Amino acid sequence: MKHIALRLLTAACAAFVAAPSLAAAPMAKTAAPGYSRVMLGEFEITPLSDGTVDLPVDKLLQQKADKTTATLARARLKAPLETSDNAFLVNTGSKLILIDAGAGTFFGPTLGKLLANMKAAGYSPEQVDEVYLTHMHSDHLGGLVAQSKPAFPNAVVRAAKLEADHWLSQANMDKAPEDGKGSFKNAMAALDPYIKAGRFKTFEGDVEVSPGIRAQGGHGHTPGHTTYVVQSGGRKLVVIGDLIHVAAVQFENPAVTIGFDGDQKAAAAARKKLFDAVARDGSLVGGAHLQFPGMGYLRSEGKGYRWIPVNYTRMP
Repeated sequence: MKHIALRLLTAACAAFVAAPSLAAAPMAKTAAPGYSRVMLGEFEITPLSDGTVDLPVDKLLQQKADKTTATLARARLKAPLETSDNAFLVNTGSKLILIDAGAGTFFGPTLGKLLANMKAAGYSPEQVDEVYLTHMHSDHLGGLVAQSKPAFPNAVVRAAKLEADHWLSQANMDKAPEDGKGSFKNAMAALDPYIKAGRFKTFEGDVEVSPGIRAQGGHGHTPGHTTYVVQSGGRKLVVIGDLIHVAAVQFENPAVTIGFDGDQKAAAAARKKLFDAVARDGSLVGGAHLQFPGMGYLRSEGKGYRWIPVNYTRMP
């Protein structure tokens, strides 16, 4: 009996050794389509990835580089930091609204993926009724155009009047330093087709821009930086734009600002005010530069906050 068992074991081992290896399959080297999906009351929220970009945050954050490096290391990160660029598609049931539009071709080849990911998520650019801009930096509005034509041919684009007055001003561009003129040129190029078509509209102050969606000032990062509060069925999502860029550093120490902030003091104050509010009331947060899908909750912790990412969920 022992001899039979030994022979069977030997045969099995020989067959295993002789079997062809499957590990020779080529690597796919592509990521999954960059979209997620959650329900907020009766509204469907689809976070969309425009891609990622490497940022030298050790040079951009307004604190000593070695301190940034040490904080990133504790989170198993390093500079340059691969940083998400997210947008949020809101289906209210009667309107399809996109909050921010990604970078398009304005920020290099690793961004500009928003339209492809929107299509992968089951929507087309032609279905978008409105686009709301948190602000007019190139990585938030570049995706409005494709080959100088509107990427969202049926949409009205909306932004704060303060923001439009700043970035669409030739006089302001003329006064800007040479390395700052590009942001003005990109804003003008992205919005020009919509302005000519009569489909660019501004708003002033805190105002309801659509049933269930309210614009709320959060100035500092830019003159008219805006957050959007989306509410349905007793639940709330606050889309915060660029109130934060580097989660590993700025949640722990929200006083740290970044070189992109136009008014450092006001940007830090806007972040603390809103973060205190959402930590207190339990609102869901959507961030443009938080790790995709960029959604989660905040809890106050010491002088800062703890980020609690949303749990992965299946759709009904």
